[in-house]
Amino acid sequence: MDYLPELTRERLTAWMTEHGLPKYRVDQIRRWIFQRRADAFEKMNDLPKKLRAELEVAFRLRCSSPAAHPISSDGTEKLLLEFDDAQRIETVLLRDDRGHRTACLSTQVGCAMGCVFCASGLDGVVRNLTSGEIIEQMLQVQALLPEDERLSHLVIMGVGEPLANLKGLLPALETATNPEAFGISARRITISTVGLPKGLRRLAKANIPYHVAISLHAPNDALRDELVPANRGVGVLPILRAADDYFDQTGRRITYEYVLLSGLNDQEEHARELAALLRGRPAMINLIPYNPVRELPYRTPHAADVKRFGDILAKAGLNVQTRWLKGEGIDAACGQLRRSKGESESI
Repeated sequence: MDYLPELTRERLTAWMTEHGLPKYRVDQIRRWIFQRRADAFEKMNDLPKKLRAELEVAFRLRCSSPAAHPISSDGTEKLLLEFDDAQRIETVLLRDDRGHRTACLSTQVGCAMGCVFCASGLDGVVRNLTSGEIIEQMLQVQALLPEDERLSHLVIMGVGEPLANLKGLLPALETATNPEAFGISARRITISTVGLPKGLRRLAKANIPYHVAISLHAPNDALRDELVPANRGVGVLPILRAADDYFDQTGRRITYEYVLLSGLNDQEEHARELAALLRGRPAMINLIPYNPVRELPYRTPHAADVKRFGDILAKAGLNVQTRWLKGEGIDAACGQLRRSKGESESI
């Protein structure tokens, strides 16, 4: 049974034609899915009962069910979604004082990049998500919002490496930006990657001004090979060159994300080396104090160390911001909720 929200207007129109149905029903159906947030065909009460029955037989409106839904005191909500094959992924609703309502989306079940401080890849990668399964996350998060609010931003920063699943991601983002669907500006969509040069160049060829954030985490190959094993055989400089090409093609400044791990990559020499590496590039550096994972030995640096690191970068003329933790108390780090629920249910 096909997943209806994944169908393009053209495919749904073709289905209508094949079944001798008027094409204007396409607009009604798509409004019910994306604007009116219907999760059952019976709610589409301006459609004939016969058509609703036909749609019920041919399509489904949801392809996951929530297995857990913790809510943080800061308003952050996390969904653990389970698909038909019993695989689970996480998606998050983030709220801020500016009125932004952001969905953080996953692109894979698990992750193959091997970042040593991340819960997402502890069990490796199982499979890519389909474009429908990525769209499903937007619909499930949107359903958490009151009727007078809508999703305003997307960050592709959940479980998985987005550039390893562009086949699933790019069609989902077309739906995200479509004014008839979610209508989110491409400039309000951030794709976070460890930095796969081929994927970055493929994304650049699409020439859509998505914002790209590269999870750098180290200023040299020796340290990055240790922290981000996917760097081996790739290297920091080829990633930076591909990022430069992306900027040249799209005009979108790159953000470099840097998770600060106490005693490992947060020293003054690391800050000075990072400043030298990025000086002269149109970049933003996003410092992220580590969000601890129970199974891992890494620790959050002291606030004074975070400030010192940022000050060194700022004095070198770089744009710096610090992203403090959100979602505390709800297994907020990517992959934590999936693992904690899996462990508790296997006991």
